Order: sequence, then structure tokens, then C-alpha cells
Amino acid sequence: MRAFITALLLLATAGPGLAAGITVTDGDTLRLNGTNYRLEGIDAPEIDQICLDENGDIGPCGVAARDRLRAYIGNRTVRCEDKGPDPVHKHRRIGICSVEGETATLNEWLVREGWAIQLDSAANGRFVTEQADARENLRGLWKGCFADPRDLRGWNHNGARLFGGGCQAGHNNRTRDKLFRVDAAMPPGCPIKAKLALRAIGYDGIYHLPSCGSYKKLKRVNRWFCSEEDASAAGFRKALTCR
Repeated sequence: MRAFITALLLLATAGPGLAAGITVTDGDTLRLNGTNYRLEGIDAPEIDQICLDENGDIGPCGVAARDRLRAYIGNRTVRCEDKGPDPVHKHRRIGICSVEGETATLNEWLVREGWAIQLDSAANGRFVTEQADARENLRGLWKGCFADPRDLRGWNHNGARLFGGGCQAGHNNRTRDKLFRVDAAMPPGCPIKAKLALRAIGYDGIYHLPSCGSYKKLKRVNRWFCSEEDASAAGFRKALTCR
């Protein structure tokens, strides 16, 4: 945990401010001049995702990935090639984005630096070299142990694929308990609580806004979201106690 906190403090105090017109919302999503882009072919930790560092301590790796991307972009110009609508999130586009002065795209850079993994279904064989290099050199998330973001989104506790040099053989169940927490702290700016439920009427669960009557009573939280739009896109519906 100390290593994650130190990294976040360094990122917050060093480097130039983010360029005008750009908002980085998580490790693989950004808003550029009013358009939301998800970076094509890669998958970064969700903003509320917890990982283990090289010492086995838990930390907010989703926030760290977002802040690392923010720091890398700095005040430089970003351009995105629009590859069409996101099939999952109707308010997002798929993008291949690059930053001023760099030959590698942001997509490539995130995988090479170990802050994202290739998304098999969308990468079509790309980023294999970058991911192998990050894994072998224990960069970014690969220093510790992390769950595949897809498994975190589906809360696949028992079957989650675990990656990183810090994953200890024979301790998978104990490790999964650390990575899939129901008492994780709220990520900054993401106050919406979400609780998984039985898969009834097509929903994975229910989300609770701070204004909901059930909000304070909900202590075991599976997911945190920054907006209702994100919660709905993930398959959650609003709690009936919300007005």
C-alpha cells in the first residue's frame, strides 16, 4: 500500500498539467474535445480496481493507471483516430490515440509500460511484443499481482485470471480475496456504490447514489462508479430507494 500511495503522491505533484480539452477518466478511457474514447485493443484496470504491489500490499491500481496516463500526456496535444462506436458503452467511441512528440500510440505505450494488457478479442495479435516486454521486465502492474479487468467487471472471484510477478503459486484463493474486496475505499470522485445481486431481469446488480436512502446502510460494496452512465453500462440498475 505504501508503494501505491507514494506513486500517487509523486504523480500528483510532478509534471505539467493536463492539456486543455482532455480528461483522462481511467487507464484506457479519455474525453477529447467532447468525445469519449476507449483505447482500442487494450484493457486497463477499472478505476475502482485493487491490485497487489511487489510487497504483497493492496493498492488502488485503477487510480494509479489513470494518473500515470495523465502524467504521461501532460500538457501535450492528443489526437485520436475514431474507429467507430463502442459496442458496450453507447456514449463512447473506440479510438487509437497518440500524443504529440511520440511515435508509439497511447494504446501501445500503456501496454509496454505495464499499465494495461492486450484485449485478446480486439487486439488481433497486436501488443504481444509490448506485453511480453512489460511482463519480463516487471513494469507497472506486472511488479505485483492483478486480476484481468474483465474478471473484475464480472466479479469472477473463483475463476479470475491473475497476472504479475507478485502472484504466489499455491496462494490463489488468498490472493483473490485481496483483489476482490467488498470494503475497498471509494476512488476519488467516484461515489456511486454498486452491489451485485442475482442475475434477475438482465441486471448484474444495483447501484446506489449518495442521495439514495439505502446509501449509508450499504457497507459491502462490489464496485464503485463515477457516473450513473458508467454504472448502467456495466449492467447495474438504480436502487428503488433513489428518488
